[in-house]
Amino acid sequence: MLVGGTLGLSWLAMQAVHECGHVLHAWWSGGTVVEVVLHPTAFSRTDVAPNPRPVFERWGGPVWGCAIPLALWLVVRRLARPCDYLPRFFAGFCLIANGAYLAGGSFGRIGDAGDLLRHGVPQWQLIAFGVAAVLAGLLLWHGQGPYFGLGEARGTVDRRAAIWVAALLALLVAAELACS
Repeated sequence: MLVGGTLGLSWLAMQAVHECGHVLHAWWSGGTVVEVVLHPTAFSRTDVAPNPRPVFERWGGPVWGCAIPLALWLVVRRLARPCDYLPRFFAGFCLIANGAYLAGGSFGRIGDAGDLLRHGVPQWQLIAFGVAAVLAGLLLWHGQGPYFGLGEARGTVDRRAAIWVAALLALLVAAELACS
């Protein structure tokens, strides 16, 4: 329950913070957000029209999609909470997902990477961001297995954490379904 719930929650929350970055950059650049798609069964998307600074707006998703989860983990870590492994996992997940999305998408010219390439951003920048983000995410994940019942933990996890993660996942799914 903890592993599955954490993966599901991380996926949906990653999409939310990624799209938040697009929205922030659209507003800051004078663009108008037409629609934000967040649904548990769909890939997220932010539509902006007019979009006076599309490169700035497109970079907002992956940049804030990494920065917000990292900041969350650092705050929880600073408070010395025993559950800091959960936002640490989430931050690593977001770094890996956003990094792989940009680097991998640059080869297929899909998603944000495709948009950035069409607007003149060199592919090496997308790959460099992607590789750095994925490596940082893997570094955050290193040594976290026992918290999720792996290795020497032999399946033992914090039950309260599993219940909280499942509850948060259910709330996020319900919120996305209600707002879609």
